Amino acid sequence: MSYLHPLEPLSAAEVERAVALLRTLPEFTPVTRVISVMLKEPPKDLVHNWPDIEMPGREAEAVLHDNARNACFHVDVNLTTARVSPPRYAPPGAQPTMSIDEQVECEQAVLASEEFRAALKKHYGIEDTSLVMVDIWSAGNYGSEEDRTRRLARPLCFLRRDRTDNGYVRPIEGIRPVVDLNIMQVIRIEEYGVWPLPPKPGNYSAQRVPNQRSGIKPLTITQPEGPSFTLEGNRMLWQNWKFVIGFNAREGLTLHHIRYRDKGRDRSILYRASLTEMVVPYGDPSPQQARKNAFDVGEYGMGMCANSLRLGCDCVGPIVYLDAHLCDSRGGALTIPNAICIHEEDFGILWKHTDRRLPEAPEVRRSRRLVVSSISTVENYEYGFFWYFYQDGNIQFEIKLTGILSLGALHPAAKSPYGALIAPQLYAPNHQHFFNVRLDFDLDGSANTVQRIDVEADPAGEHNPFENAFQAKATTLAAEKEARGHLKLETARTWRIINPSVANSVGEPVSYKFLPGDNSFPLASPNAWWRKRAGFVNHHVWVTPYFDGERYAAGDYPNQSSGGDGLSKWTEADRRVEDTDIVFWYTFGHTHVPRPEDYPVMPTAYIGFLLKPNGFFEMNPAHDVPPSAPGRVDLPVVESKARTCGC
Repeated sequence: MSYLHPLEPLSAAEVERAVALLRTLPEFTPVTRVISVMLKEPPKDLVHNWPDIEMPGREAEAVLHDNARNACFHVDVNLTTARVSPPRYAPPGAQPTMSIDEQVECEQAVLASEEFRAALKKHYGIEDTSLVMVDIWSAGNYGSEEDRTRRLARPLCFLRRDRTDNGYVRPIEGIRPVVDLNIMQVIRIEEYGVWPLPPKPGNYSAQRVPNQRSGIKPLTITQPEGPSFTLEGNRMLWQNWKFVIGFNAREGLTLHHIRYRDKGRDRSILYRASLTEMVVPYGDPSPQQARKNAFDVGEYGMGMCANSLRLGCDCVGPIVYLDAHLCDSRGGALTIPNAICIHEEDFGILWKHTDRRLPEAPEVRRSRRLVVSSISTVENYEYGFFWYFYQDGNIQFEIKLTGILSLGALHPAAKSPYGALIAPQLYAPNHQHFFNVRLDFDLDGSANTVQRIDVEADPAGEHNPFENAFQAKATTLAAEKEARGHLKLETARTWRIINPSVANSVGEPVSYKFLPGDNSFPLASPNAWWRKRAGFVNHHVWVTPYFDGERYAAGDYPNQSSGGDGLSKWTEADRRVEDTDIVFWYTFGHTHVPRPEDYPVMPTAYIGFLLKPNGFFEMNPAHDVPPSAPGRVDLPVVESKARTCGC
């Protein structure tokens, strides 16, 4: 099978072949669901030596779930030799990600339920369910036997006024169906009293918003000669950057084998970068709201929820797209067209200096960045994942949050201290979004070290008579427990990843600095059930030695788990992380206290981080960027001694 890099994701043909081989297993029955099929990545040492050595062949790893036995198992498939490994079963009760089919089937099961129909009629006098929206929500784990022994969902329901109405603004507050996904039946209806439907519509579609603003003239982005990057399969070459773009059902967009060409050689920076988990806990203790928390990667699958992106809407300018090749839970082909968007953006001034003593025009360079992005819709919320690469060696990751708030109904004249009233009888509960990103560094080689950098003022004294001195102090993190850390505004805390065996031009270890952006601390108690399952929120920064089986911050099976897995478990071993192959994990959170301006659809919020070279290069790597052609602007002639500026 042809591929241009061993870390490229599976093609549609490879997914189809993997499923065909899975069907040969005796364990594959009519009630077996295929949760995911993705590339089984080859060992790192082989990739580092490729293409000088021949790779052993392409492999896939599959996660399957047997509805009849409520059992999850993993299978490796060698696509080159057609060999299928014996199933490896997950611990009893472990629940894999909910499949895209289950989301659809769950809604159908609720709408077909006589018990649900009876509750709907009792609460609202409604018998027609054709306008009811059912969003599958994970059931979580709250300590009951049922939480461990059944595959459950606890959907939220809404009622549209008509087929194109924004149903989220009319939550069915008093009814919570509970669905057993193994038998796809409603097993009970939880009722929380009679709540009125909020009276005001909250439509946002262009066809239903009157009096739209005018005067917006076209903004055209053109590249007459085409973009400056080259895409060979999924392998990207842009300016001095080289990397591979990946995608899978669970994590969605991933990046691999990131290198920068410097003085004629490719220097490695990151081996793999991905979003490993996220959790959205809600802060309302009322019985109908208290169980709302979602692990959107481990419970829903960020890749499965990816959008097909559209030119002129999600991405602007000359765009190149990549499709995502997945499969549904019955093994059928599932291709998401245009799942990944790639383009260039102007990003203002890259660098500039004006020397008043020289007659020449000032030196100024325009910055451009390469954008690799994907957007996923997890029921009501949208998450955009944007990786930016810059000409000066910076790498930025930004998550863009938009979509529709998860809303609740209120009685007339009532308010809630745990959320904001955003329309009559409609409120949005306070909540947080926590994300975890896994950065597998290979900075000029695999043996790296992480240092915590704190900027501290010197004490007053004879060495600091003006009391103005401060310095950056580095603490080398030698083991996992020591490496657990939090942001600290008082010392402008950052982290530095170094290669102690490779010196830069001034004799210091080459390094990249990790610069955190906005962040939060979890506001729920450590005893809250969701926090037991999301131990990764206990620290902003974690460092572990590379181990192939440690990929997801909350463990392999956060869905209905009882907690204690993932980073919080692994780092208890307190393994050595100095001068070794390390993985840097970052947890960052957005605390959302809603406002009326977030209704009916939320303007985008932004959160992320920056990786910045810090002694990795001999000098500014963007000093060789050529000047842009000066543009022409017809302005009134004004007599002046000022020099003209060409760029």
